[in-house]
Amino acid sequence: MSLFKDKTLLITGGTGSFGNAVLNRFLRTDIGEIRVFSRDEKKQDDMRHEFQAKMPDVADKIKFYIGDIRDLASVKNAMHGVDYIFHAAALKQVPSCEFFPIEAVKTNVLGTENVLIAAIEAGVENVVCLSTDKAAYPVNAMGTSKAMMEKVIVAKARTTSKTKICCTRYGNVMCSRGSVIPLWIDQIRNGNPITLTDPRMTRFIMSLEEAVDLVLFAFEHGEPGDILVQKAPACTIQTQAEAVCELFGGDKENIKIIGIRHGEKMYETLLTNEECAVAVDMGDFYRVPCDKRGLNYDKYFSEGDASRNVLTEFDSNNTQLLTVEETKAKIAALDYIKNELAKEAK
Repeated sequence: MSLFKDKTLLITGGTGSFGNAVLNRFLRTDIGEIRVFSRDEKKQDDMRHEFQAKMPDVADKIKFYIGDIRDLASVKNAMHGVDYIFHAAALKQVPSCEFFPIEAVKTNVLGTENVLIAAIEAGVENVVCLSTDKAAYPVNAMGTSKAMMEKVIVAKARTTSKTKICCTRYGNVMCSRGSVIPLWIDQIRNGNPITLTDPRMTRFIMSLEEAVDLVLFAFEHGEPGDILVQKAPACTIQTQAEAVCELFGGDKENIKIIGIRHGEKMYETLLTNEECAVAVDMGDFYRVPCDKRGLNYDKYFSEGDASRNVLTEFDSNNTQLLTVEETKAKIAALDYIKNELAKEAK
């Protein structure tokens, strides 16, 4: 972890699932300080007590900042002495963004602009922003706001040579806040049927640890303006529901179909066909480099590149689709699931 030795890391939206995963990964390393920036003082207080209890020897490395990325002044207040930023603050729930799209714009688009303005002014070395598969071919307000966020990130990356700005894009994180697996576990325990939207729907699946791995890969290997994605597997919602039933004793015959919610897709896309034309295969990851061409469109009449990659759209239908047993193994490996299964055994 020498890259982070004695450095100061700021996590926007740091009280969320991703921020907690980063703290668990980094706190006992040689990192100097981790700043948690968010607007919810209750979540900050809960996090403060949690890490004081479980990591008392290093909990003083965490510094808490109340603020809102919608407010540039409050973001600037947390930037002094920051070396690196993981920008995770966002409105992420598809239905709520459908009903309040301007709120999604204020947080996901304008809030990101504020974070990047403050980072560049403060001389931050490296900023990694977190996006979502819903930004590729967006059909809902959340995805559209995240797609615009990515455009802001790429545009800002072109304007500075001192601050490296890049972006990660990933799919559903299992057992993160607001995700479906904890809901299903509660439904099973309460004797209710598991509810799912459409059994044919496919979704990428990854753990919080894999999400952190992707951000660290982008931090170390990304170039300014890059979008980086992991070659994640996927499964149908039906497969995922059956896997949870087998783990927690639910009745697979008692699954209730409730229909697709506002703004949902049948499958998710991590790389569009257009991005695949220039994507770079980096083993377990793809890198979409920033288009650094200028606004002199006259050149396109005399210059161009006719070649393109053979890779086409990378989505949750054409990636590796996991079986119930494979999905169950992936879910069972999560710390959250291990803790919940331990409760069952008592």
